[in-house]
Amino acid sequence: MNISHAGFRKYVAIAGRRNVGKSSLINAIARQDIAIVSEIPGTTTDPVYKTLEIQPIGPVTLIDTPGIDDQGIVGQKRVERAKRSLYRADAAILVTDDRPSYYEQMLVDILRELEIPFVIAVNKSDLHLDGLVNLYEPFGVPIVEISAKEGKNIHILLEKLSQIIPEKEEKPLVGHLLKRTKTAILVVPIDKAAPKGRLIMPQVEAIREIIDFGGTAVVTRDVELADTLTKLSNNVDLVVTDSQVVMKIEKIVPEKIPLTTFSILEAANKGDLKFFMEGIEKLKLLRDNDQVAVVEACSHVPTCDDIGRVKIPRWIEQKMKLRLNYKFFAGKEFPDLEELQECQLIIHCGGCVLTRSAFMRRMTLAKRLKIPVVNYGMLISHLHGVLDRVLKPLIQ
Repeated sequence: MNISHAGFRKYVAIAGRRNVGKSSLINAIARQDIAIVSEIPGTTTDPVYKTLEIQPIGPVTLIDTPGIDDQGIVGQKRVERAKRSLYRADAAILVTDDRPSYYEQMLVDILRELEIPFVIAVNKSDLHLDGLVNLYEPFGVPIVEISAKEGKNIHILLEKLSQIIPEKEEKPLVGHLLKRTKTAILVVPIDKAAPKGRLIMPQVEAIREIIDFGGTAVVTRDVELADTLTKLSNNVDLVVTDSQVVMKIEKIVPEKIPLTTFSILEAANKGDLKFFMEGIEKLKLLRDNDQVAVVEACSHVPTCDDIGRVKIPRWIEQKMKLRLNYKFFAGKEFPDLEELQECQLIIHCGGCVLTRSAFMRRMTLAKRLKIPVVNYGMLISHLHGVLDRVLKPLIQ
């Protein structure tokens, strides 16, 4: 499925010290001035995301990060944001223009700890002396001597980058669950949270994949589901519903018809169901006033009945008689380690805007911090007593 949506693009971080030419490199790769360039160190103050098509890689988002050697109180905040942005990267380019220093070693250590493949671009070849490349050979990764200013060897750098970017692990979302009839009903409720004039990404992915598998996708609202099942004589392989109405849909769909949710399909496709089940078990042990992080990978504008900020806390209080302290996070960057350390549990969205590698990098961080994680769909299904049923199609 050739889609350049954020969940399918490769993310490449451009990292290094201040004023080594990171932004200039992005402009050289894009062959246009899309990043601000200045001789003043620290021009890039926050991670900046630039989306473009790069051959021979394809759809890519370049992450222009602040200098890792920034100074002062504000500078250290920029450094932390630079580090956080690396969690999203599938690969990285470490840009340098001088001998290896403490900062290059620090970046190498971070990239290796996160298992992010990288190449080293020794920039400003028009200025420095020969032999600088040799000093980086002990790092044991591809090294390319470039000049972002003159466009020298950029094509070689991109070729090396294409060779180290990991291939996306192809895991089906829903097509593998189609059986005899190759027919699935997708339940798409239209409420305040539904985007006007379009479907959300997991719904679009499911429709496209069902078609790719030679199947039939029947899309209906929750209020028309019963009539839809009757018209099809209940002769369908699977019903997939939005998690927010699963408690209603579970009563409509006969037991003989497999039922699951879009969020649980995302959990199996990008995450780790077993790890999320550990999150469910942790939830059962929580006590009043325990701290929980609610993390979303996108930055949508919350509605008055937002699923993460309103509905999930309300359902936890109603179903478990549990009043928790919530910390809400949203956006491309994962929360700071310090922000998560007091949290007993992370409740994470389905991650439709993340690649599997980016999503699993978040899970790896949570495991290092020994914080269990559960995703929205599994949590909602658990709270409404239908988790076993909606997991069954994926664990048979």
